[in-house]
Amino acid sequence: MMTARPVDTIQPITRSETERLARTEYERMASQLRSLAPEEWSRSTDCPLWDVRAVAGHSLGMMATFVGFRRLFAAMSAASKTSKREGGPMVDALTAKQVADHADLSTEELIGRVDEIGPRAAHWRASAPWLFRKMPMKEKVGPTVETWRMAYLLDTILTRDPWMHRIDIARATGRDLELTAEHDGRIVADVVAELARRFGQPFTLTLTGPAGGEFVAGDGSGEHVTIDAIEMCRTLSGRPPADGHLRTGLLATEVPF
Repeated sequence: MMTARPVDTIQPITRSETERLARTEYERMASQLRSLAPEEWSRSTDCPLWDVRAVAGHSLGMMATFVGFRRLFAAMSAASKTSKREGGPMVDALTAKQVADHADLSTEELIGRVDEIGPRAAHWRASAPWLFRKMPMKEKVGPTVETWRMAYLLDTILTRDPWMHRIDIARATGRDLELTAEHDGRIVADVVAELARRFGQPFTLTLTGPAGGEFVAGDGSGEHVTIDAIEMCRTLSGRPPADGHLRTGLLATEVPF
């Protein structure tokens, strides 16, 4: 019988883990893209207005944004100007430009750039100066505007983002998703720990699949939920549940990806 893991023993992803997790995720995305047939690049995904090709372009663009301060600040400045001019969130302007900037690449060129830029982005994210990592940033999660530290973006969100998009691509194409307990299980456990902090009530959560496990928050006296680990993360990210049912309670809590 599996022993439930107390969520308060799960440490947030640390700077020392960032490069390893990011490198693995970028490598898996490149491998996934290499496996696609030509017709699969135009498949619709769970991201509104984005097909597989656009998701890949965004993912490459996000990697390329975080390889140095000059490129990062230029991208943020351009996105801020677009956001002010056209309205809408700055992050939407940023991601739209990422898709547009890579739309003319062949699929081979796009994958080649993921191979080349991924390791650079992983290293830069892990080695960014401490003062930069402490900088505050505003981000909207649901109806609430939160203040994050840049370290949370570098260590956590920028790995969750391509990880979730790898899931989007797998679902769109019907391809198997490469999952391991060491890599994907660490990402999922970190999501569960953040879910517990945001939900703020006891629960017991059984996650099935290679990235899953059993977790308990508080005394475990609240909700008891059993769900596939990947489906839980999709639901928390705001994507439509695969079974079509609305989520309430614990699974209605939004966690940023």
